[in-house]
Amino acid sequence: MEFPDLGAHCSEPSCKRLDFLPLKCDACGQLFCTNHVAYAHHNCTSAYKKDVQVPVCPLCSMPIPVKRGEMPDIVVGTHIDQDCKSDPAQRKRKIFTNKCQRPGCKQREMMKVVCDQCHGNFCLKHRHPLDHDCAGGSQPLSKAG
Repeated sequence: MEFPDLGAHCSEPSCKRLDFLPLKCDACGQLFCTNHVAYAHHNCTSAYKKDVQVPVCPLCSMPIPVKRGEMPDIVVGTHIDQDCKSDPAQRKRKIFTNKCQRPGCKQREMMKVVCDQCHGNFCLKHRHPLDHDCAGGSQPLSKAG
């Protein structure tokens, strides 16, 4: 060896190669050869500090912030269900928007079903005045009555 003090040995236990231009890992601070400088190649224990990836929504192509310890798939799914601005997500979310106004009924309909007497919005089951205890007025319930 002509230059024993020049360079440094790779910190990877299986390599220990003498490298004249060693690279320092920015996460753990150890010196590595070019073959082991990547986080995955030397099993870096501090990689989570630097190797942060931001998932992108497949529908609207917006980056979605993920906090440490959260599963990216769950965060992206929540984004698609609630905040996504893409057309397919909004159409899926806004189909059944007309909620029945009868107390205790949680049914939603695609179209408004408005009572002629009280002008309330009801589901198909409660659309008739007798079914939703209509308080719309003293008009007869049918033309025959």
